[in-house]
Amino acid sequence: MGRRIRVRGQVQGVGFRPFVWQLAERLGITGSVRNDAEGVLILAEGPGLDAFEAALRTEAPPLARVDAVESTEAEVSARDFTIEASGPKGAETAVTPDAATCEACAREIRAPGRRQGYAFTNCTHCGPRFTILRGLPYDRAQTTMSPFALCPACRAEYEDPADRRFHAQPVACPDCGPRLWLEPPAEDPIAEAARRLRAGEILAIKGLGGFHLACDATNPGAIDLLRQRKRRPTKPLALMAPLGLIRQHAAITPEAEALLQDPAAPILLLPHNGTLPESLAPGQSTLGWMLPYTPLHHLLLDAMGRPLVMTSGNLSGEPQVIGNDEAREKLAPFADAFLMHDRDIARRLDDGVERLTREGRMVLRRARGRSPGTLALPRGLPDTPVTAYGGQLKAAICLTKNGRAMLSHHLGDLDDALTLAEFLKADADYAALFDHRPKAIAVDLHPDFRASRHGAARAEALGVPLIRVQHHHAHMAVALGEAGWTGETAVGVILDGLGLGEDGTIWGGEILVGDYARVRRAAHLAPAPLPGGDLAQLEPWRNALMRLDQAGLSGLADRLFPDQPRAMVRHAAAKGLNAPQSSSAGRLFDAVAAVLGIAPARLSYEGEAAMGLEALAAQHPEEPGYAFGLDLAALFPLIARDLPDTPPALIAARFQNGLAGAVVEAAKRIADEAGTRTIALSGGCFQNAGLLEATCAALEGYQLCLPGEVPANDGGLAFGQALVALARLESA
Repeated sequence: MGRRIRVRGQVQGVGFRPFVWQLAERLGITGSVRNDAEGVLILAEGPGLDAFEAALRTEAPPLARVDAVESTEAEVSARDFTIEASGPKGAETAVTPDAATCEACAREIRAPGRRQGYAFTNCTHCGPRFTILRGLPYDRAQTTMSPFALCPACRAEYEDPADRRFHAQPVACPDCGPRLWLEPPAEDPIAEAARRLRAGEILAIKGLGGFHLACDATNPGAIDLLRQRKRRPTKPLALMAPLGLIRQHAAITPEAEALLQDPAAPILLLPHNGTLPESLAPGQSTLGWMLPYTPLHHLLLDAMGRPLVMTSGNLSGEPQVIGNDEAREKLAPFADAFLMHDRDIARRLDDGVERLTREGRMVLRRARGRSPGTLALPRGLPDTPVTAYGGQLKAAICLTKNGRAMLSHHLGDLDDALTLAEFLKADADYAALFDHRPKAIAVDLHPDFRASRHGAARAEALGVPLIRVQHHHAHMAVALGEAGWTGETAVGVILDGLGLGEDGTIWGGEILVGDYARVRRAAHLAPAPLPGGDLAQLEPWRNALMRLDQAGLSGLADRLFPDQPRAMVRHAAAKGLNAPQSSSAGRLFDAVAAVLGIAPARLSYEGEAAMGLEALAAQHPEEPGYAFGLDLAALFPLIARDLPDTPPALIAARFQNGLAGAVVEAAKRIADEAGTRTIALSGGCFQNAGLLEATCAALEGYQLCLPGEVPANDGGLAFGQALVALARLESA
C-alpha cells in the first residue's frame, strides 16, 4: 500500500518538486509529485516511505517552509517517479517571497559562460517570485515572464529534474530573456551606468519591486543633489554595497552578517564609523545597509567599486514607481539617466527595513523578501477568514486563513490619494490571489481613517460583521500573537504615537490589561494638549510648549522658542480649540527633542525628532535615568535643571532611561495586581533599540512578548486587529 502525502506551506517556486524527485530517486520510491491549489501533492510507494516522509520536513530546500505533512494510505501504481503538471488554479498554498541572488548564480554571472554578465540570472533558490506573480498556481504562464519563450538551452534546464533550474519559472538567458538598456543609449549599459554614477550623476534603476534613485554614496555633492531634487533634506538614505565594502563603514556582528545575507536581503540598520558623508543620515548613529540582491545590482556594484545610495524612486509621499513609462514621466526631474529592462513588475514592493537589538531581530518595515510570508495564529483562535485593514499611516492589510495570517507588504500613508489607490488595489489583489472570502472585517476604532471607512463599506457590501479595534489594543495583540501567547491575562506597555481611545481622547502612552478579546486601560502617561491637532505632529515645539507650561516653566519655553506664535497656541490650548488631550509617548519624545534643540521647527519626515533623540541617547546607554512617574510631574523640571551645563546626549539618555523606569515600575505593579507575569511591549516607540533594551533589562524575570517579525509600528496594526477580531468571534 502506498501513501497520498499532502505538503502545505511555502512549497511552490522553491524547488520543492525536484527536491522530492531527487529524494524519491535516492530512496527507491515510485509515484508522482505535482503542485496544486493546496500546495504539493505526492503519491508514493516503496519500502522507504517512513524515511521519505520524514525527509520532506528535515531536508526541504532553503526557501521552503513546511507547515504540515499530511499522509493517508492510497493505492499507487507506478514504475518510476515523475513530476506532473500543476493541478487546478487555487490559493491554499503559501506564495514565496522574492529571494536574493544565491551564491551559485552570483558566481555564474562572473564566470565565462552563456550567463556571464546577464542581469536576470536566477534559479529555484533565488530570484523574483511575488513581484512577477499574476496568479496561482505559480507557473511561468502566471508570471510576467510569460512573454519570454524559453530557448532550447533554457528549456533543457527547465525540464531536467537534476538541474537547479528545474521548473524555475523566471529562468532565462541572453538569448531568450529580459533585456537591459540605458537611456540615453549605451553599448554597455552597466559600464556606462557606473561611469555616470562615479561622475556624480543620479540614475533611476529598475529593480525587483520598483525603481530606485541611485548615486555614489561617497560623493557629498551627488548626495546633496539627490536631496535637492527629491526635496528630502534630512531623511536617512538607504545604502547598497557588497559585504566587504560594508565592513569598511559599519560595525558588523556575526548576527548582522547573517541577516544581511538572508534571502530576504533587508535594509539593516548598522552603527556607522563616520567614514561616509554625514549627509547620508544627518544626526543619526546608524546607516541602513543592504547587500545587492539581484544580478543587476551585483554587476553594477562590481563596476562601481563603491557603495551606492539606493532610495525609493518616487515623488515625495507617492508610491514607488514600477513601470518604464511611469518612470520616464515621474522620475525625469530627478534622474540623469535610466537603467531599465523589459520584465514587468506585477506589484510594487519597497525594500524591507530591519534592525538587531539585544532582544533579537525587529522588522521595522515589512516588504520585499518577507511578504507575502505567513505567520502562525496562536492556538485556540478560530480558523475563520478575517480581513483587517490597519491604520492611516504605514498601511498594511492582514488576511487570516487556514490557521495562518498573511500580513501584506508596506503600502504607505493613506493621506496620499495615489497611496490610497494602491491600498485599494492591493486589497483586491490579495483577496483574488489567495481566494479569500472574509467572514468578518476588522478596522481601527477611528471612524475617519480611510482604511476604516473602506473596511466599513466592505463589511456592509459583504454582509459580514464589522469589528472596531482600539488602536493600542491592536498593538498589544501584535506582540502577544507573535509570541504565540495563549494565557488568560497579560499586561501591555504600549508606547506609540497617536490612536483614538475608548474614551474619545487621543491615547499613546498606555498600560493595558487583558487578552486578545478585550482590555482595560490601567494606567497612562499624563496627557497634554496637541495644539493645532495634526500640526502638533509636524512641529515639536508645540508639544514642548505644552509640557513646559504644565510644569510651570513657561519662561523657559519663551526663551527656547522666541520666534514661534506662543500666545496664539496657548490661547487655543486654554480654550480647547483644536487642541485635543493626548497621552502620546511619541509626542513626549518630540517635546524633549525640541527642548534639547535637536528638532527642527517643522519636521521633514515622521519620527525625525525622536530618531535624533535616540541617536544622542545611544552615546550613554548606561546613564541612570531621571526619576519620574507616569504623571511626568518631575521630568521637565529635571531637564530644566540640567539644560544650562549638561550635554544634550546625557539629558537624552537620562530621559529615555527614565521613561523606561517609569513604565516598568507601573507595569510591574499592575501585573502583580492582575496576577500575571506576562508583559507585552509594543508601539512605534519600541522601535527605539535603547528604549526597548532598557525596558527589557528592568523586566527580567517576566515573560516578555516583544516586537519581531511583525512591526511594532502601525505597519503591524492589521495583524493585531485580525487577532482581536478572531478572539471576539470566538467569544461571541
